[in-house]
Amino acid sequence: MGPDSSPGPAVPWRKVLWVRQPFPDNYVDQRFLEELRRNEGIRQYRYWAVVKEAVLVGQQLSCVAIFIALWLYMEQGLLSPEALLWTSLSCALLGYGLYQALRPQAGSGCEPRTRWADLQSAAIFLSFTFGFSPVLKTLTESVSTDTVYAMSAVMLLAHLVSFPYAQPSPPGSLSLNAALFASVCLASRLPGALHTFAMLSCALLMFALWPCLLQRIRENAPGQFAGVCVVVCIGGVGGLVFQWMEGAVLLALALGSVTLLCPLLLVRLQRHKDNIQGPWDEAEIREDLDHFLH
Repeated sequence: MGPDSSPGPAVPWRKVLWVRQPFPDNYVDQRFLEELRRNEGIRQYRYWAVVKEAVLVGQQLSCVAIFIALWLYMEQGLLSPEALLWTSLSCALLGYGLYQALRPQAGSGCEPRTRWADLQSAAIFLSFTFGFSPVLKTLTESVSTDTVYAMSAVMLLAHLVSFPYAQPSPPGSLSLNAALFASVCLASRLPGALHTFAMLSCALLMFALWPCLLQRIRENAPGQFAGVCVVVCIGGVGGLVFQWMEGAVLLALALGSVTLLCPLLLVRLQRHKDNIQGPWDEAEIREDLDHFLH
């Protein structure tokens, strides 16, 4: 009921519920819209700033494309497992050195991991993976190839959807497990146990270790972050060109849409945003109530 819906009584109206007043429950006076606020706290986005953040999504999509391209090369016998292992080892050593070089100087209050601890973790993983490679190779023998491919596609999609783009390091457990599950499914369709071991090692490098290095570059070398992501995107498209031309075209279109078109739409549509706040909103408790819970 509006301000003119009832005759104005002599008693002034107050916006309280704990006092009995000679007004209907839905009565408001002429001051009702004076507290109207529009677009309060709306963040203004700039196009290139949004593109710089969106390129992280594109590079993760390209990482999946690179992994699929490597699997296609190995499945067709164009890439030997020894070459993939040596390449992965070289990239791992180079990335670890860069990760250590970009370590912040100021202490964060927690004891950093030592190189000996990192070496132990790598040795344990490689040993277990190499030992279980014959088992993983025969893990999906009773499952049809179409089912394996379908499961791999669903898991890689789940990896992309659940990936923590705001804070890639460490990668989320759901995202990492989905990627490793897809890697096991695809690696089980390769010719030998050494192929499976090489593919799983490459999967760990791309889906577990690379996000940590990327986050370190993002925090300590922001000027080179966008360039690194662009290089990964180019590598993803280039890796699919010689094996799956249609996939390379689809990937290029997806990268263009995610990194260029979607930020443009976000910035253009922002001018049409019209959020209103006022006395009709629910009350918000802004006080810290933790001391009441103890």
